[in-house]
Amino acid sequence: MKVVRRSRWYRSAPLPPSPQPQPWFVNGVAAVETALDPVALLALLREIERRFGRVRDKPGAARELDLDLLDYRGQVRPGEPPPELPHPRMHGRAFVLLPLAEVAPDWRHPRLGGSVEALIDALPPGQAVEPLPWPLDRG
Repeated sequence: MKVVRRSRWYRSAPLPPSPQPQPWFVNGVAAVETALDPVALLALLREIERRFGRVRDKPGAARELDLDLLDYRGQVRPGEPPPELPHPRMHGRAFVLLPLAEVAPDWRHPRLGGSVEALIDALPPGQAVEPLPWPLDRG
């Protein structure tokens, strides 16, 4: 797998909000080239999470690392076996769409048909997302 483009980093409040206090998350989007199919790619992403200490025990819990497969060559795919493509909640999340617009400004949602900009315009209000300053984002 090779990263070919990446967004800057964004800081965001947990979504959905958690009853327990959680730190804000740092999010970004990367476009990669790979020969892996979606199932194998998701398995690799989960292995990377595991190596960073991620334990999948409680949905919505704070986590060290969360790697999602948002889109795979525009495929529409049911989630059995995972992954469901495109990611089923990405279109309602500012912390996904804002960095996605940097990496793939011409991207269109394979199921909904909307452009990334149209999806951003349709986001529900109240999602706290802010880009981190560029000097802190180098690397």
